[in-house]
Amino acid sequence: MVLAFTVLGGVIFGIGPALAAAFTLTRRYIQGYGIRTVRDFATIWRRELFRGTAVMLPVLVVTMTLWSNYSLFTGLGPDASAARLATLAALVVLAGIAAYVGPMYAHFDLPLRMYAWQASRFALAYPASTIILLFVLAATTFVTAVFPVLLLTISAGAWIYLSTWLCLRFFAENDAKLADQTLAGPPADQRILPAEPLRIH
Repeated sequence: MVLAFTVLGGVIFGIGPALAAAFTLTRRYIQGYGIRTVRDFATIWRRELFRGTAVMLPVLVVTMTLWSNYSLFTGLGPDASAARLATLAALVVLAGIAAYVGPMYAHFDLPLRMYAWQASRFALAYPASTIILLFVLAATTFVTAVFPVLLLTISAGAWIYLSTWLCLRFFAENDAKLADQTLAGPPADQRILPAEPLRIH
C-alpha cells in the first residue's frame, strides 16, 4: 500500500502521506487497536496529503541528496575520500534522526516544523536507542540489497513495523524518566533531555 499510494500521489506528493499512513496504522496495530487496513490507510492518506508531505518529504529529499553526493564522491576515487567520509558521517547522523520522524509523527501531536527538531533532540539524548535503530536499518538495507525482490514485498513494511515498535518503547522510557524526574527533582549527575511539547494524539 505504501508503494501503491506513493504512485497514486505522483510519487512526490504521495510518499509523504503514504508513510504517515503506514506509521499511524502500525502504531495502532502495535497498541492493540483494530484496523481496517485498506480503508483506514486510504482515509489517513487523504487526510495527510499536506501534513504528511510537509513532514516527510524534506527528510527524504535531504537523505537522497546526501546519498547522491556520497555516490558521486565514491566514484571520484581517492581524491574525494575526505568529502566522501564527511558525507557518509552526515548521512549516518541524518539516518539516525530520520528514524524517529515517522514514529514520532504517528505518536505525538506537534507543530509541523517541530518534528525534525524534536527527532534530532531525541536522537542525541538517547544515543543507545539511536544506534539500535541504525542497526535495524542497516540489517534491513543489507537483506534488501542481497535479495532486491524483498523491496517490493516486505522490506519497507518490516522497517516501518520494527522502527515503530522500538520507538514506542523508547518514547515510553522517556516518559517514565521524565515522570521520575518530576517526582524526585532534577538528577544531580545527569541531564535527561525533555522531549516537550510531545503530546500524545
